[in-house]
Amino acid sequence: MGSPDFRRPGMHARQISSSSFAEAFDVARSKLDELVLQQEDPVSSPSPSEEDFDISDGLYSSPTSVASTVSTPLSPVSTPLSPMLDPDVADDFAFAFDIDGVLIRGGRPIPEAIEAMKVLNGENEFGIKVPYIFLTNGGGKFETERCRDLSRQLEIEVSPGQFICGHTPMREFADRYGTVLVVGGEGETCRDVAESYGFRDVITPGDILKANAHTAPFRKLTDSEHKNSRDLLAHGVKMSDIVVEAIFVFADSRDWASDLQIILDIAQSKGGRLETRSETFDEGPPIYFSHNDMLWSSAHEHARLGMGALRRIVETVFEDTSGGRKLYTHVFGKPQVSTFEFATRLLGQWRTAQHGLAEGGEPPATVYFVGDTPESDIRGTNAMDAKSANEWYSILVKTGVYQAGTEPSYKPRRLVDTVLDAVNHGIRREMARLGSRKSTGGRLLPLDDAALRALAEGRTPNFVSKAGPFSEP
Repeated sequence: MGSPDFRRPGMHARQISSSSFAEAFDVARSKLDELVLQQEDPVSSPSPSEEDFDISDGLYSSPTSVASTVSTPLSPVSTPLSPMLDPDVADDFAFAFDIDGVLIRGGRPIPEAIEAMKVLNGENEFGIKVPYIFLTNGGGKFETERCRDLSRQLEIEVSPGQFICGHTPMREFADRYGTVLVVGGEGETCRDVAESYGFRDVITPGDILKANAHTAPFRKLTDSEHKNSRDLLAHGVKMSDIVVEAIFVFADSRDWASDLQIILDIAQSKGGRLETRSETFDEGPPIYFSHNDMLWSSAHEHARLGMGALRRIVETVFEDTSGGRKLYTHVFGKPQVSTFEFATRLLGQWRTAQHGLAEGGEPPATVYFVGDTPESDIRGTNAMDAKSANEWYSILVKTGVYQAGTEPSYKPRRLVDTVLDAVNHGIRREMARLGSRKSTGGRLLPLDDAALRALAEGRTPNFVSKAGPFSEP
């Protein structure tokens, strides 16, 4: 009953080159006197909480998983061939963006987002271009399709080489499992995406309902759904002959009731064998969710329930119907550190491929991550910063899930109104830090409150180098 064996293509060869934009310092330094920061009181940034957050392996597991914790290495998606080096591209820093609530809301671009992209692409007072990628928990489509949508919305060209959605890292499991259940999204799209990743035998809830309509008594497939669903009982196969080795929730469910029933049936089965029931309730296959967002920003005035809510329901109902047995599930996406590590490798490849920067695909010294959800965007960025050798700088915007005037559950390094404010803050912070390095013989000093106040007042900061045991002469 297997579907065709789609294999993902190998990565393209890349040309490697390196540079720095330090030669732009003299021009940038002359403009620091004219620079006025629209400053807001920053939100303090304590050490990130590690409650229920396993930084050691990068996968977030609540006390809820049937399979042992997985630490499969992740690799970024393919990137195009490298162009010639662009000397006007910043090589010390880059940006990463969440999408919903930061750049897009309800399918429409947030007005400041279009301007922010122009600033990153060189329309700024320093005349520099800044590399950037997109990291969203959303999914349910091919990455190429999401990139086409985002390109149209933001009036720029977005490449799959700079885009990660919630289920992108799941491609790394295609060689591990045979028959898998893929849940979520509209129509057959998520099955098609899974097969493009290399999964060989993909079934959906629709296939199961087509084989046995009594599985979910209150759900009836439409004629189109019945036609497009595959026949699991062809060639004399029985339902109990089908063994699901893993469950992947690729995108938000379009019918929570029937999807919940089918996920629970398999979770409580004998080793994933359909229409069987375990006596011990501990034989089910592993379950993977592409993200754990409880809420997300849509066109509605209030945030809407996301995949994290379905995950919580699955876990709770499993416990209630199995005599108190706990269910252990796995989650990708933000705030899992593994997703940010995946993004780091993608960013390194993108900077090399698109801009000719970073020999060996190394990441920049600082990555500014702009998000709207403290529980995923800010939590994950702070956790990545605590673990990573390079700096991950969290910026929270007020255009999405976060409600202005409230205390965020995970505190960002910076709180701003819009993504445009976030981009301007990051670029100006870097140019001021570059000024400190030039003034102190190459040593990079932190941008302290006094320096920020000076910039806000239109003055050039006085960068003072304090002697210490490791100071260079």
